[in-house]
Amino acid sequence: MSKTLGTDTATGRQSQGTLGAGETAVSASPASLRAAARRRGRAKKRLEIAVLSGPAIIMFLTFVIFPVVLAAFYGFYRWKGYGAPTDWVGLDNYKLILTDPAFQEVLQHNFLILVLSLVVQGPLAIGLALLLNQKIRGRSVIRVLIFVPYVVSEVIVGIGWSLMLQTNGALNDLLEHIGLGSMQADWLSDPKLAIWTLMGIISWKYIGFAVILMLAGLQSIPDELFEAAQIDGASYWQIQRRITLPLLGPTIRIWAFLSIIGSLQLFDLVYIIWGPYVSATAGTSSMAIYMVAQGRNAGNFGYGSAIAVVMFLISLFVALVYQRFVLRRDLQGAVTGGAA
Repeated sequence: MSKTLGTDTATGRQSQGTLGAGETAVSASPASLRAAARRRGRAKKRLEIAVLSGPAIIMFLTFVIFPVVLAAFYGFYRWKGYGAPTDWVGLDNYKLILTDPAFQEVLQHNFLILVLSLVVQGPLAIGLALLLNQKIRGRSVIRVLIFVPYVVSEVIVGIGWSLMLQTNGALNDLLEHIGLGSMQADWLSDPKLAIWTLMGIISWKYIGFAVILMLAGLQSIPDELFEAAQIDGASYWQIQRRITLPLLGPTIRIWAFLSIIGSLQLFDLVYIIWGPYVSATAGTSSMAIYMVAQGRNAGNFGYGSAIAVVMFLISLFVALVYQRFVLRRDLQGAVTGGAA
């Protein structure tokens, strides 16, 4: 009897111990399930990111990074564009670029266009944007007319202007008919005029983009600020100087950055209107034109690849410097706003 009781007691204790272990297992299972769910969620998120960004990353690596690396590789050879490059020249191509007076000249052209674009297009775009931001008759039509040149193909723009600016073209004919025949000139071939002709065409072509950006920036400024300034007795020009321009600063800086990069990569209009050889004598050649003339047209693709690498490094350096000293405040504000 006592043995049976002892056995039952031991069995009960054993059962209790087993039950306690089971309870512990059951209580731990929700945590493990939550951890497993979190792992599945992270895996699903990684899969979504890979599916959505994978094609873009592959395209970027294939058509941007790989060509840059390949151009850097070919830049160390004297290569005619077919077959495997075997004529190793090391840094000779890069030394020739940096010491070639022709490259130094086209580099000056690019930076002159850069400065003139900022000086001419910037104030003009701001003035037009301020005008078109007012309630005037035909405002929508004027906005469209200003923006139309930007959406027209560079080929059409180049051919049209090249025909109008010939010595016997429409512009000289118009000057003669209005009694200004003495102002007729060789707008495309005269080195003293060609660079200003190019600047005029560039301004006409891209001023619409700058105006649209400035208008978008002006629309983001609250009207209450202008009303409060008017109540305080501020004049129109004081309002523009103290309120509009400071608040329009981020838009101006972004436009300036895009204009700088575009000026360093200038190619289409110069190539279509002047070509690679006339542009060299007319003083309108650019780094991209120099690359085509000395690389592809001369059959020296290794040297052309080296020029492309130098152009890339110059543009990258200018972009990094501009971002470091000009765009830093805007980028910090964006990061802070996103974190908030």
